[in-house]
Amino acid sequence: MIILIRLLIYTLITIFASYAQQSKTGVHKLQSIYYQNQNTPILEKVTIFNGIDVLLEKKLHFIQSRKIALVTNHSGIDRNGTPNYIRLMEIKNVELKVIFSPEHGLFGEAADGEIINYNEIKDIPKVISLYGGTKKPTAEMLSGINLIIYDIQDIGVRFYTYISSLGLVMEAAAELNIPVLVLDRPNPIRADIIEGPTLDLKYRSFIGSYPIPIRYGNTIAELAEKIVENGWVNPVPQLETIKMEGWHPNLWFDQTELIWIPPSPNIPDLETAIIYPGMCLIEGTNISEGRGTPKPFKWIGAPWINGKKLSQALNNFHLPGVVFVPKQFTPVTIPGKAEKPKFENKQCYGIELWVTDRNTYKSIDTGVLTLLSIYNMYPEKIIIEEDQLNKRWGDNKLYEKLTRGATTEELLDY
Repeated sequence: MIILIRLLIYTLITIFASYAQQSKTGVHKLQSIYYQNQNTPILEKVTIFNGIDVLLEKKLHFIQSRKIALVTNHSGIDRNGTPNYIRLMEIKNVELKVIFSPEHGLFGEAADGEIINYNEIKDIPKVISLYGGTKKPTAEMLSGINLIIYDIQDIGVRFYTYISSLGLVMEAAAELNIPVLVLDRPNPIRADIIEGPTLDLKYRSFIGSYPIPIRYGNTIAELAEKIVENGWVNPVPQLETIKMEGWHPNLWFDQTELIWIPPSPNIPDLETAIIYPGMCLIEGTNISEGRGTPKPFKWIGAPWINGKKLSQALNNFHLPGVVFVPKQFTPVTIPGKAEKPKFENKQCYGIELWVTDRNTYKSIDTGVLTLLSIYNMYPEKIIIEEDQLNKRWGDNKLYEKLTRGATTEELLDY
Protein backbone atom coordinates (compact mmCIF):
# COMPACT_ATOMS: atom_id res chain seq x y z
CA MET A 1 0.00 0.00 0.00
CA ILE A 2 2.79 2.44 0.90
CA ILE A 3 4.56 1.71 -2.38
CA LEU A 4 1.32 2.35 -4.29
CA ILE A 5 0.89 5.66 -2.47
CA ARG A 6 4.41 6.76 -3.39
CA LEU A 7 3.85 5.77 -7.03
CA LEU A 8 0.61 7.75 -7.04
CA ILE A 9 2.41 10.80 -5.63
CA TYR A 10 5.07 10.74 -8.34
CA THR A 11 2.41 10.23 -11.02
CA LEU A 12 0.53 13.28 -9.76
CA ILE A 13 3.74 15.29 -9.75
CA THR A 14 4.43 14.34 -13.37
CA ILE A 15 0.91 15.12 -14.54
CA PHE A 16 0.45 18.41 -12.72
CA ALA A 17 3.98 19.82 -12.77
CA SER A 18 3.34 22.11 -15.73
CA TYR A 19 0.20 23.50 -14.08
CA ALA A 20 2.00 23.96 -10.81
CA GLN A 21 4.67 26.08 -12.46
CA GLN A 22 2.09 28.65 -13.57
CA SER A 23 1.18 29.92 -10.12
CA LYS A 24 2.54 30.16 -6.62
CA THR A 25 -0.53 28.37 -5.29
CA GLY A 26 -0.02 25.48 -7.73
CA VAL A 27 3.57 25.01 -6.64
CA HIS A 28 2.55 24.97 -2.99
CA LYS A 29 -0.13 22.36 -3.64
CA LEU A 30 2.39 20.18 -5.45
CA GLN A 31 4.80 20.42 -2.56
CA SER A 32 2.07 19.69 -0.05
CA ILE A 33 1.12 16.46 -1.83
CA TYR A 34 4.73 15.29 -1.93
CA TYR A 35 5.96 16.31 1.49
CA GLN A 36 3.01 14.86 3.37
CA ASN A 37 4.60 11.53 2.57
CA GLN A 38 8.29 12.28 3.06
CA ASN A 39 8.45 10.31 6.30
CA THR A 40 7.22 7.14 4.60
CA PRO A 41 9.97 4.57 5.25
CA ILE A 42 11.68 2.62 2.51
CA LEU A 43 10.32 -0.90 2.96
CA GLU A 44 13.32 -2.96 1.90
CA LYS A 45 16.83 -1.78 2.66
CA VAL A 46 19.92 -3.46 1.29
CA THR A 47 22.52 -4.93 3.63
CA ILE A 48 25.91 -3.42 2.83
CA PHE A 49 29.28 -4.29 4.29
CA ASN A 50 31.70 -1.38 3.88
CA GLY A 51 35.36 -1.93 3.18
CA ILE A 52 36.18 -1.57 6.88
CA ASP A 53 33.71 -4.34 7.77
CA VAL A 54 35.04 -6.68 5.09
CA LEU A 55 38.61 -5.96 6.21
CA LEU A 56 37.95 -6.69 9.88
CA GLU A 57 35.75 -9.72 9.35
CA LYS A 58 37.40 -11.43 6.36
CA LYS A 59 40.70 -9.87 5.33
CA LEU A 60 42.78 -9.18 8.42
CA HIS A 61 45.84 -10.51 6.61
CA PHE A 62 46.05 -7.11 4.86
CA ILE A 63 47.00 -5.44 8.12
CA GLN A 64 48.60 -8.09 10.32
CA SER A 65 52.02 -7.03 11.69
CA ARG A 66 51.66 -3.60 10.09
CA LYS A 67 52.49 -0.14 11.43
CA ILE A 68 49.60 1.91 10.11
CA ALA A 69 48.83 5.52 9.24
CA LEU A 70 45.06 5.97 8.98
CA VAL A 71 43.50 8.75 6.87
CA THR A 72 39.98 9.22 8.18
CA ASN A 73 37.40 11.40 9.91
CA HIS A 74 34.14 11.01 11.82
CA SER A 75 32.53 9.26 8.84
CA GLY A 76 34.94 6.32 9.10
CA ILE A 77 32.71 4.01 11.14
CA ASP A 78 31.86 0.33 10.96
CA ARG A 79 28.35 -1.06 10.52
CA ASN A 80 27.62 -0.58 14.22
CA GLY A 81 28.84 3.01 14.35
CA THR A 82 32.20 2.33 16.00
CA PRO A 83 35.07 4.52 14.70
CA ASN A 84 37.57 2.68 12.55
CA TYR A 85 40.54 3.77 14.66
CA ILE A 86 39.01 2.19 17.76
CA ARG A 87 38.49 -1.07 15.89
CA LEU A 88 42.07 -1.04 14.59
CA MET A 89 43.50 -0.34 18.03
CA GLU A 90 41.79 -3.47 19.36
CA ILE A 91 43.55 -5.84 16.94
CA LYS A 92 46.62 -7.74 18.11
CA ASN A 93 49.77 -7.45 16.00
CA VAL A 94 48.50 -4.21 14.46
CA GLU A 95 49.96 -0.86 15.50
CA LEU A 96 48.03 2.29 14.62
CA LYS A 97 50.76 4.93 14.85
CA VAL A 98 49.18 8.09 13.42
CA ILE A 99 45.83 9.42 12.19
CA PHE A 100 45.56 12.00 9.41
CA SER A 101 42.37 14.05 9.11
CA PRO A 102 41.13 15.97 6.03
CA GLU A 103 39.27 19.28 5.79
CA HIS A 104 36.71 19.69 8.60
CA GLY A 105 38.82 17.69 11.05
CA LEU A 106 38.80 14.25 12.61
CA PHE A 107 35.47 14.84 14.29
CA GLY A 108 33.86 16.92 11.56
CA GLU A 109 34.08 19.87 13.90
CA ALA A 110 35.60 22.53 11.62
CA ALA A 111 33.71 24.84 9.29
CA ASP A 112 34.47 25.22 5.58
CA GLY A 113 38.04 26.49 5.16
CA GLU A 114 38.77 26.48 8.89
CA ILE A 115 42.30 25.36 9.76
CA ILE A 116 42.75 23.26 12.90
CA ASN A 117 45.74 21.73 14.65
CA TYR A 118 45.61 18.90 17.14
CA ASN A 119 47.50 18.57 20.37
CA GLU A 120 47.57 15.22 22.12
CA ILE A 121 44.13 13.59 22.28
CA LYS A 122 43.62 11.14 25.11
CA ASP A 123 43.42 7.42 24.31
CA ILE A 124 44.11 7.65 20.56
CA PRO A 125 47.30 7.99 18.50
CA LYS A 126 48.71 11.29 17.31
CA VAL A 127 46.34 13.19 14.99
CA ILE A 128 47.69 15.39 12.18
CA SER A 129 45.54 17.68 10.03
CA LEU A 130 45.99 17.54 6.26
CA TYR A 131 44.22 20.84 5.75
CA GLY A 132 45.88 24.21 5.89
CA GLY A 133 49.65 24.57 5.69
CA THR A 134 50.35 20.86 5.24
CA LYS A 135 48.06 19.07 2.81
CA LYS A 136 50.49 16.27 1.98
CA PRO A 137 52.11 14.02 4.62
CA THR A 138 55.84 14.51 4.99
CA ALA A 139 58.49 11.81 5.32
CA GLU A 140 58.83 12.70 8.99
CA MET A 141 55.08 12.27 9.57
CA LEU A 142 55.24 8.83 7.92
CA SER A 143 58.40 7.66 9.68
CA GLY A 144 58.12 4.00 10.65
CA ILE A 145 54.88 3.49 8.69
CA ASN A 146 54.55 0.49 6.38
CA LEU A 147 50.87 0.80 5.41
CA ILE A 148 48.53 3.75 4.83
CA ILE A 149 44.79 3.12 5.09
CA TYR A 150 42.28 5.58 3.61
CA ASP A 151 38.71 5.30 4.93
CA ILE A 152 36.43 8.34 4.48
CA GLN A 153 32.83 8.67 3.31
CA ASP A 154 32.84 10.64 0.06
CA ILE A 155 29.75 12.11 -1.66
CA GLY A 156 30.68 11.54 -5.29
CA VAL A 157 31.45 15.17 -6.22
CA ARG A 158 34.69 16.36 -7.84
CA PHE A 159 35.19 19.47 -5.72
CA TYR A 160 34.78 17.66 -2.39
CA THR A 161 38.31 18.04 -1.02
CA TYR A 162 38.54 14.61 0.61
CA ILE A 163 39.39 13.06 -2.75
CA SER A 164 42.14 15.63 -3.33
CA SER A 165 43.61 14.61 0.02
CA LEU A 166 43.49 11.00 -1.19
CA GLY A 167 45.67 11.88 -4.18
CA LEU A 168 48.24 13.76 -2.11
CA VAL A 169 48.44 10.89 0.37
CA MET A 170 48.95 8.47 -2.52
CA GLU A 171 51.78 10.61 -3.89
CA ALA A 172 53.49 10.75 -0.50
CA ALA A 173 53.11 6.99 -0.12
CA ALA A 174 54.64 6.33 -3.54
CA GLU A 175 57.61 8.60 -2.81
CA LEU A 176 58.35 6.59 0.34
CA ASN A 177 57.46 3.19 -1.11
CA ILE A 178 54.58 2.70 1.33
CA PRO A 179 51.56 0.71 0.06
CA VAL A 180 48.07 2.26 0.24
CA LEU A 181 44.89 0.41 1.17
CA VAL A 182 41.60 2.15 0.30
CA LEU A 183 38.47 0.89 2.07
CA ASP A 184 35.40 1.32 -0.06
CA ARG A 185 32.16 3.10 0.88
CA PRO A 186 29.00 3.91 -1.10
CA ASN A 187 28.61 6.81 -3.42
CA PRO A 188 25.57 8.16 -1.53
CA ILE A 189 24.06 9.92 -4.57
CA ARG A 190 24.33 6.79 -6.76
CA ALA A 191 27.32 5.63 -8.75
CA ASP A 192 25.41 5.19 -12.00
CA ILE A 193 24.55 8.86 -12.57
CA ILE A 194 27.18 11.15 -14.09
CA GLU A 195 26.66 14.90 -14.50
CA GLY A 196 28.63 17.97 -15.45
CA PRO A 197 31.74 18.81 -17.44
CA THR A 198 35.09 17.06 -17.07
CA LEU A 199 37.85 19.07 -15.39
CA ASP A 200 40.36 20.68 -17.73
CA LEU A 201 43.67 20.13 -15.92
CA LYS A 202 44.65 23.75 -16.64
CA TYR A 203 42.16 24.53 -13.86
CA ARG A 204 43.43 21.90 -11.45
CA SER A 205 43.35 22.88 -7.78
CA PHE A 206 42.72 21.42 -4.34
CA ILE A 207 38.99 21.65 -5.09
CA GLY A 208 39.43 19.81 -8.37
CA SER A 209 42.34 17.43 -8.85
CA TYR A 210 41.32 14.93 -11.52
CA PRO A 211 39.86 15.03 -15.06
CA ILE A 212 36.47 13.72 -13.98
CA PRO A 213 32.92 15.15 -14.21
CA ILE A 214 31.45 17.14 -11.32
CA ARG A 215 29.19 14.23 -10.34
CA TYR A 216 31.63 11.53 -11.26
CA GLY A 217 29.75 8.29 -10.65
CA ASN A 218 32.31 6.14 -8.78
CA THR A 219 32.85 4.87 -5.28
CA ILE A 220 36.00 6.00 -3.50
CA ALA A 221 37.83 2.71 -4.18
CA GLU A 222 36.88 2.85 -7.86
CA LEU A 223 38.18 6.41 -8.04
CA ALA A 224 41.45 5.40 -6.36
CA GLU A 225 41.91 2.67 -8.96
CA LYS A 226 41.27 5.18 -11.76
CA ILE A 227 43.83 7.55 -10.25
CA VAL A 228 46.47 4.83 -10.44
CA GLU A 229 45.42 3.44 -13.84
CA ASN A 230 45.51 6.89 -15.45
CA GLY A 231 48.57 8.23 -13.65
CA TRP A 232 46.68 11.17 -12.19
CA VAL A 233 49.22 11.29 -9.36
CA ASN A 234 52.98 11.12 -9.78
CA PRO A 235 54.59 8.90 -8.65
CA VAL A 236 51.99 6.13 -8.53
CA PRO A 237 51.75 4.08 -5.33
CA GLN A 238 51.22 0.39 -4.76
CA LEU A 239 47.44 0.31 -4.28
CA GLU A 240 45.07 -2.27 -2.84
CA THR A 241 41.33 -1.75 -2.39
CA ILE A 242 38.78 -3.63 -0.33
CA LYS A 243 35.41 -3.41 -1.98
CA MET A 244 32.01 -3.45 -0.35
CA GLU A 245 29.74 -6.45 -0.24
CA GLY A 246 26.08 -6.05 -1.22
CA TRP A 247 26.55 -2.71 -2.99
CA HIS A 248 24.85 -1.84 -6.28
CA PRO A 249 25.64 1.33 -8.25
CA ASN A 250 21.96 2.34 -8.50
CA LEU A 251 21.43 2.56 -4.74
CA TRP A 252 20.81 5.79 -2.86
CA PHE A 253 22.40 5.82 0.57
CA ASP A 254 19.07 5.66 2.39
CA GLN A 255 18.25 2.44 0.55
CA THR A 256 20.98 0.74 2.56
CA GLU A 257 21.06 -0.26 6.23
CA LEU A 258 24.13 1.90 6.81
CA ILE A 259 24.18 4.74 9.33
CA TRP A 260 24.11 8.23 7.80
CA ILE A 261 26.85 10.44 9.24
CA PRO A 262 27.02 13.96 7.77
CA PRO A 263 30.28 13.71 5.83
CA SER A 264 30.95 17.43 6.38
CA PRO A 265 29.24 20.15 8.46
CA ASN A 266 27.15 21.58 5.62
CA ILE A 267 25.97 18.27 4.18
CA PRO A 268 23.57 17.37 7.00
CA ASP A 269 21.42 14.92 5.03
CA LEU A 270 21.21 12.95 1.81
CA GLU A 271 18.98 15.46 0.02
CA THR A 272 21.61 18.18 0.56
CA ALA A 273 24.22 15.85 -0.93
CA ILE A 274 21.98 15.39 -3.99
CA ILE A 275 21.56 19.16 -4.39
CA TYR A 276 25.20 20.04 -3.68
CA PRO A 277 26.85 19.21 -7.07
CA GLY A 278 24.96 22.02 -8.82
CA MET A 279 24.21 24.50 -6.07
CA CYS A 280 27.83 24.62 -4.93
CA LEU A 281 28.43 26.73 -8.05
CA ILE A 282 26.76 29.58 -6.11
CA GLU A 283 29.86 29.63 -3.88
CA GLY A 284 31.68 31.29 -6.77
CA THR A 285 29.48 34.39 -6.42
CA ASN A 286 28.44 36.99 -3.86
CA ILE A 287 25.08 35.19 -3.40
CA SER A 288 24.45 33.27 -0.19
CA GLU A 289 24.48 29.53 -0.73
CA GLY A 290 22.71 29.07 2.60
CA ARG A 291 25.72 28.61 4.84
CA GLY A 292 24.89 29.88 8.30
CA THR A 293 21.31 28.59 8.04
CA PRO A 294 19.62 25.25 8.79
CA LYS A 295 19.41 24.49 5.05
CA PRO A 296 22.77 25.06 3.33
CA PHE A 297 22.57 24.76 -0.47
CA LYS A 298 18.77 24.42 -0.27
CA TRP A 299 18.33 28.13 0.55
CA ILE A 300 19.82 30.55 -1.98
CA GLY A 301 19.51 34.33 -1.79
CA ALA A 302 20.74 37.86 -1.14
CA PRO A 303 19.25 41.04 0.39
CA TRP A 304 18.49 42.42 -3.08
CA ILE A 305 16.75 39.40 -4.64
CA ASN A 306 12.98 39.20 -5.13
CA GLY A 307 12.29 35.62 -4.10
CA LYS A 308 8.86 35.44 -5.67
CA LYS A 309 10.12 36.55 -9.08
CA LEU A 310 13.16 34.30 -8.91
CA SER A 311 11.12 31.24 -7.96
CA GLN A 312 8.68 31.94 -10.78
CA ALA A 313 11.51 32.30 -13.28
CA LEU A 314 13.05 29.01 -12.21
CA ASN A 315 9.74 27.14 -12.15
CA ASN A 316 9.15 28.29 -15.72
CA PHE A 317 12.14 26.19 -16.84
CA HIS A 318 10.12 23.07 -15.89
CA LEU A 319 13.22 21.39 -14.53
CA PRO A 320 12.59 17.72 -13.72
CA GLY A 321 12.25 16.61 -10.12
CA VAL A 322 12.36 20.03 -8.45
CA VAL A 323 10.20 23.04 -7.63
CA PHE A 324 11.18 26.40 -6.14
CA VAL A 325 9.44 28.60 -3.57
CA PRO A 326 10.27 32.05 -2.19
CA LYS A 327 12.31 32.00 1.01
CA GLN A 328 13.52 34.57 3.55
CA PHE A 329 16.49 33.74 5.76
CA THR A 330 19.23 35.38 7.81
CA PRO A 331 22.69 33.76 7.76
CA VAL A 332 24.48 33.71 11.11
CA THR A 333 27.76 32.34 12.36
CA ILE A 334 27.33 28.73 13.45
CA PRO A 335 30.47 27.44 15.22
CA GLY A 336 31.86 24.42 13.46
CA LYS A 337 29.56 24.93 10.46
CA ALA A 338 29.73 28.50 9.18
CA GLU A 339 32.17 31.21 10.24
CA LYS A 340 31.21 34.68 9.00
CA PRO A 341 28.88 33.52 6.20
CA LYS A 342 27.89 35.81 3.34
CA PHE A 343 25.40 38.52 4.44
CA GLU A 344 25.90 37.59 8.08
CA ASN A 345 23.00 38.87 10.22
CA LYS A 346 21.30 40.40 7.16
CA GLN A 347 17.86 39.47 5.87
CA CYS A 348 18.15 37.60 2.58
CA TYR A 349 15.44 36.88 0.05
CA GLY A 350 15.56 34.11 -2.47
CA ILE A 351 14.46 30.56 -3.02
CA GLU A 352 14.20 27.17 -1.39
CA LEU A 353 14.68 24.03 -3.49
CA TRP A 354 12.26 21.16 -3.02
CA VAL A 355 13.42 17.95 -4.70
CA THR A 356 10.26 16.08 -5.70
CA ASP A 357 11.89 13.25 -7.65
CA ARG A 358 15.55 12.60 -7.02
CA ASN A 359 15.73 10.01 -9.80
CA THR A 360 15.00 12.61 -12.48
CA TYR A 361 16.47 15.67 -10.73
CA LYS A 362 19.43 17.20 -12.59
CA SER A 363 21.62 18.90 -10.05
CA ILE A 364 24.07 20.55 -12.46
CA ASP A 365 21.36 21.93 -14.75
CA THR A 366 19.53 23.31 -11.72
CA GLY A 367 22.64 25.07 -10.45
CA VAL A 368 23.46 26.54 -13.86
CA LEU A 369 19.95 27.86 -14.47
CA THR A 370 19.76 29.32 -10.96
CA LEU A 371 22.98 31.19 -11.66
CA LEU A 372 21.73 32.29 -15.08
CA SER A 373 18.42 33.55 -13.69
CA ILE A 374 20.04 35.64 -10.97
CA TYR A 375 22.65 36.96 -13.41
CA ASN A 376 19.95 38.03 -15.88
CA MET A 377 17.71 39.57 -13.23
CA TYR A 378 20.43 41.41 -11.28
CA PRO A 379 23.41 42.04 -13.60
CA GLU A 380 24.48 45.11 -11.61
CA LYS A 381 24.25 43.35 -8.23
CA ILE A 382 25.69 39.91 -8.78
CA ILE A 383 29.45 39.44 -8.59
CA ILE A 384 30.92 36.31 -10.11
CA GLU A 385 34.37 35.39 -8.81
CA GLU A 386 35.79 34.10 -12.07
CA ASP A 387 38.59 32.04 -10.54
CA GLN A 388 36.31 30.36 -7.99
CA LEU A 389 33.61 29.55 -10.52
CA ASN A 390 36.13 28.18 -13.01
CA LYS A 391 37.69 25.90 -10.38
CA ARG A 392 34.30 24.42 -9.55
CA TRP A 393 33.08 24.14 -13.13
CA GLY A 394 36.39 22.74 -14.32
CA ASP A 395 37.11 25.27 -17.07
CA ASN A 396 36.18 28.85 -18.06
CA LYS A 397 33.33 27.99 -20.42
CA LEU A 398 30.45 28.58 -18.02
CA TYR A 399 31.82 31.98 -17.01
CA GLU A 400 32.42 32.91 -20.63
CA LYS A 401 28.93 31.87 -21.71
CA LEU A 402 27.24 33.67 -18.82
CA THR A 403 29.06 36.93 -19.36
CA ARG A 404 28.52 37.04 -23.13
CA GLY A 405 24.82 36.24 -22.90
CA ALA A 406 24.56 32.66 -24.13
CA THR A 407 21.22 30.94 -24.57
CA THR A 408 19.89 28.37 -22.12
CA GLU A 409 20.64 25.62 -24.61
CA GLU A 410 24.25 26.78 -24.96
CA LEU A 411 24.71 26.92 -21.19
CA LEU A 412 23.45 23.38 -20.74
CA ASP A 413 25.61 22.08 -23.57
CA TYR A 414 28.60 20.82 -21.65
